[in-house]
Amino acid sequence: MNFSGRLEELEKKFLAIEQELTQPEVFSDRVKSLRLSRSLAELRPVVEKFRVFQKLDRELEGNKNLLQGQDRELAELVKAELPGLERQKQVLEQELKEMLVPPDPDDAKNAILEIRAGTGGNEAALFVRELFEMYQKWLEKKGLRISILNHHSTDLGGFKEIISQVEGAGAYGWFKFESGVHRVQRVPATEAQGRIHTSTVTVAVLPEAEEVDLQVNESELRVDVYHSQGPGGQGVNTTDSAVRITHLPSGMVVTCQDERSQHKNKARAFKILKARLLEMEKEKQRSQREGIRRSQVGSGERAEKIRTYNFPQNRVTDHRVNVTLYQLDRVMEGNLDELVDTLRSGEKADKLAEFEKEPRGGLERNQART
Repeated sequence: MNFSGRLEELEKKFLAIEQELTQPEVFSDRVKSLRLSRSLAELRPVVEKFRVFQKLDRELEGNKNLLQGQDRELAELVKAELPGLERQKQVLEQELKEMLVPPDPDDAKNAILEIRAGTGGNEAALFVRELFEMYQKWLEKKGLRISILNHHSTDLGGFKEIISQVEGAGAYGWFKFESGVHRVQRVPATEAQGRIHTSTVTVAVLPEAEEVDLQVNESELRVDVYHSQGPGGQGVNTTDSAVRITHLPSGMVVTCQDERSQHKNKARAFKILKARLLEMEKEKQRSQREGIRRSQVGSGERAEKIRTYNFPQNRVTDHRVNVTLYQLDRVMEGNLDELVDTLRSGEKADKLAEFEKEPRGGLERNQART
């Protein structure tokens, strides 16, 4: 299917969804209505730009016909306008191609951010805290909000793990590139001989599951309550406020104890569980489609890494895009844009190259599943 044919197919899909949303049985089905409305919103910008493109294309064809007419003065005027119109058409065509390879549908969602200590003991746990604080500063600059859902702290002030929710426009789209193993090289404060140690921290970023994405049957859950525990094992309070939710079909377990309210802990644990189940389902689909099984963050071993933070050299290196900055101090203050913008640009270029090779583009594949 050629370029215009793809766009005509999407325009027909757009008109069909518009018509379907007017049907009473669809209007009364909240989940279906939400899904169709989301598809319509995703299609609208590309359909509107395609209509502008069609109008310009008709104008060009009309002007070319005038060149063959008897009015030579008019033909000269038209000839002078043609290069500008051709340039406009080329710009619109490039914009439409980019719109046919849109961002991941999950990019606009809130995110669940999970940071865990890998190898390195207390030093890794301390870097979990520093990485979380780095993200807090970055999020503040982006106008996003972060709230802690659950954490397990250590006696030295680090975190074995910290799980939080990131809210705001495009939260997952900004954060998804942080998934993977982060390696830190520095002299620990506890190292008497001044030797450089290498530790790792794993980061997992999950799109927050919405009702339209995933429905979990409560009969498939086992909910246990128990006393909250602090670092070192001491009780945080004497009531059964901590909650453990087990998803029986998958065996997945989520615990939450940060709140004194059992109900709040249950709601937070359920939010984390749904995000993990959604990611598990997507991973299964990717494995079936690609024939391989990929883990998001690996095992946390020192050899597996997406980014290295070298404190003695004030250097940070992102190994996926081979970018090195000698301004680690600024990065740790939340200045991540240079790294993340490079990753976002790389993703866009890869998707555009894939679009050029494949008979059906990304937006078309998304809409085919609607």
